[in-house]
Amino acid sequence: MARPPAITPFGDQGRDRPLRVRAEDSEDLMVVAAFLQDAVIPVSEMSYEADDARFVLVAGRFRWEIAPDGKPVEGQETPFERVHTGIRFESVRGVRTKGIDRGDRSQILNLLSVAFSDGTVDLVFAGESTIRLDVDNLSCHVEDLGTPWPTVFRPSHDEDGAT
Repeated sequence: MARPPAITPFGDQGRDRPLRVRAEDSEDLMVVAAFLQDAVIPVSEMSYEADDARFVLVAGRFRWEIAPDGKPVEGQETPFERVHTGIRFESVRGVRTKGIDRGDRSQILNLLSVAFSDGTVDLVFAGESTIRLDVDNLSCHVEDLGTPWPTVFRPSHDEDGAT
């Protein structure tokens, strides 16, 4: 999967500004997916709000936009950052899961990709786990929440895509 551009959507001065994007088609979602790759998501931070046709979650997003080539940020004490990020899907008719124990609220999932096709959004996680959203149309909103925190850990993938 392609990494996000070296600068945020806000331009060169946007390094310290929160990410705030939306996706309304497959092409948009590919960009959003690049920003979300390797986010860690506790099962306890996911919710399907059936009455509002909404699926929401909060992730610990790795900030690829500040280190898109995976190299540490020059002059920074800790080389990388993560930030809490809210993700919202609207017009959701149903949610199905594969390989996820929904009863284990302490489970942490590692997001690998997000894709839209034929009225479904697939959130694919390490360990062959998937959340499939049945949607009337694609409406995804992503927004960083709070202040990023430093991390020395950079996600890496071996040649067959495992984390």
